[in-house]
Amino acid sequence: MMKLEMICTGEEVLAGQIVDSNAAWFANMLMERGVEMTQRVTVGDRLEDLVAVFQERSHHADVIVVNGGLGPTTDDLSAEAMALAKGEALTENAEWRARLDELTIRYGRMMSPNNLKQAMLPESAIMVDNPVGTACGFRVKLNRAWLFFTPGVPHELKKMIHEQFLPFIREEFGEGDSMSLKKLLTLGHGESSLGESLERLALPPGVTIGYRSSMPYNEIKLFARGDAANAALGDLVGLVKYTLGAAVVSEGKPNLAEEIHGLLLNSGKTLALAESCTGGLLASQLVDFPGSSSYLQHSVVSYCNESKIKLLGVSPYTLEQDGAVSIATVREMAQGAKNVLASDYALSISGIAGPDGGTDEKPVGTVAIGLSTPLGEWCQMIHVRQISRRTVRALSCAIAYDMLRRAIQGEEPIVEYPSIRRTAVWSR
Repeated sequence: MMKLEMICTGEEVLAGQIVDSNAAWFANMLMERGVEMTQRVTVGDRLEDLVAVFQERSHHADVIVVNGGLGPTTDDLSAEAMALAKGEALTENAEWRARLDELTIRYGRMMSPNNLKQAMLPESAIMVDNPVGTACGFRVKLNRAWLFFTPGVPHELKKMIHEQFLPFIREEFGEGDSMSLKKLLTLGHGESSLGESLERLALPPGVTIGYRSSMPYNEIKLFARGDAANAALGDLVGLVKYTLGAAVVSEGKPNLAEEIHGLLLNSGKTLALAESCTGGLLASQLVDFPGSSSYLQHSVVSYCNESKIKLLGVSPYTLEQDGAVSIATVREMAQGAKNVLASDYALSISGIAGPDGGTDEKPVGTVAIGLSTPLGEWCQMIHVRQISRRTVRALSCAIAYDMLRRAIQGEEPIVEYPSIRRTAVWSR
């Protein structure tokens, strides 16, 4: 089995000043193709450290993707470090120098000596095309490993990986066993409880289960390698869904907003939103998808009581008697949002996201959610353990969309979430 590693370079990445989204994207992209990264190392822009890590890891891996350090500045040291690791000189790559000269003519500006540095590669390097940037990629064999050098700019890395790296892997190491991946999204259940439920299942040979926690969801990944495992995967997915029951909220979607988008797109049904503590997050998640204007009619961010009264028709008496975070208020918010354009569905949220504003009766993390549909209305009050303000808002949106999803699919909109405490419920 091919051993694949990654070396990420850069002081900003090492110091945590920037999030290494390249490494996360690359690892996830590999995982979805049935390839698991065996190790990842982050190293700063120091020549001796780069040389040392290239030499050390080249004895253990078959392939190492090196990300970053190919640019024109003095701290871009990947090519120089690789040449030192191999004990050879840097030489100008004629093909890439011609590319840089062509870009100079095309854009009508002089190419600085620093930019010409990007054409200097280790003597034994094989050039890897970068069709969308000036940093030349390359690959070099050292000891056991092929080291595959890629630029740090995300869109350049992704294009190079898809067009250069993956074909190289297939050519060098073959296709391997046929692989299938199924993803199940769960909500309101901890990773440990999911694992306990599934560890009793007898998995067919060649099938493995993986878990990925990404608040507010836990994703279950079912990998099948080989023809027999692939043939058994469909039945296993059905068994896992049966075992977990209401915990599974989507199949093959990364979040419930995309699930809702798929259910409402081209359905002829419409949706209205009324948000307080989530501040437009419900709407923002939907408008990420093209075509959402076909069903999303409007979103009212009624952050203060006056806007709830004037824009949504919430009764002042309700606000005075029950408070802004209450079953009664979100019920009237949903009704008001639905009535503006006679929408088919409406969702409303009002809560205390924190870190301040809580009381003994309604502590931080208390959230009320309302749903209005052609067949009825449902509201619930939950208490989210306050990990952060962001978590309270994200989890509230997920539960609201799960209520809507269940209603659209003809299920009971309100279900138990073992990891979330419900304090009140209402329906009619």
